[in-house]
Amino acid sequence: MAVSTSARLPAAATVPRRRRTGRLAPYGFVAPFFTLFAAFGLFPLLYTAYVSLHRVELQTADRMDWLGLQNYTRLLEDPFFWNALRNTFTIGVLSTVPQLLMALGLAHLLNYRLRGRTFFRVAMLMPYATSVAAATLVFAQLFGRDYGLINWLLGSAGLGPVDWQASTWASQLGVSAIVTWRWTGYNALIYLAGMQAVPGELYESAAVDGASRWQQFRHITVPGLRPTIVFTVVVSTIGATQLFGEPLLYEGNAGGGISHQYQTLGLYLYEQGWSFFHLGRAAAVAWVMFLLIVVLALVNAAVAARRNRTDR
Repeated sequence: MAVSTSARLPAAATVPRRRRTGRLAPYGFVAPFFTLFAAFGLFPLLYTAYVSLHRVELQTADRMDWLGLQNYTRLLEDPFFWNALRNTFTIGVLSTVPQLLMALGLAHLLNYRLRGRTFFRVAMLMPYATSVAAATLVFAQLFGRDYGLINWLLGSAGLGPVDWQASTWASQLGVSAIVTWRWTGYNALIYLAGMQAVPGELYESAAVDGASRWQQFRHITVPGLRPTIVFTVVVSTIGATQLFGEPLLYEGNAGGGISHQYQTLGLYLYEQGWSFFHLGRAAAVAWVMFLLIVVLALVNAAVAARRNRTDR
């Protein structure tokens, strides 16, 4: 008996150790993600905030002079910052609203049984797979003032040519057209996935009651897609706030046109850091953009939550 008892003691002693290992195992699985996030996400974010409180020039990046909030106050006094903020908002509205509406309509069409649905789904995703540089260069040629296809079509219709790069509204429409072309198909596939999650019995009951396709879309599809719509609005808002590649390559300079008529916050940040060499001020612009994205996301979430409470 004594021998068997002593033999059982080591096995019993390992039970708490196994329990501790089992409790710590999930943390080990998620540790690589948080390690990478801390190294490449959290640290750059905090370091950018630190740099934004100093005077840092690109030529002498190792030297920092404390300024406090002076970089932020200079931004608020800079008319070009407010111009970039206004352009970002305008281009964001001109690209996001038509983009999401067209994506919703395309998804609604593809949700029905059509011939070649797979082909159309792949075709809608092709613009998203196209590089920003290639798409922007093609659209810059299409919107050319002298030899562009758009002005040729306008001339064929008896209308005068439009300077799509010098005029304020025309240039912003040109940049918005690039964003709309690239992201409409992507959002349409997201909406299509959300539509397929709506129970088919609802459409069958509505059809029995005599509801038309438009009524089914309005009273069944749209309410069922409300969380998906909120998601796409938030993601599109973030993308519009960070818009950089399209306006940079549209004419090829960080100024956003001759009179900064389509300079976004992303271009303004680039201009401050890499054209004027003010890294501290560029870091302040980056943090203003970050706070703006947070505020817009919270506003969208609050509107969605209030709408859900109203529906209940």
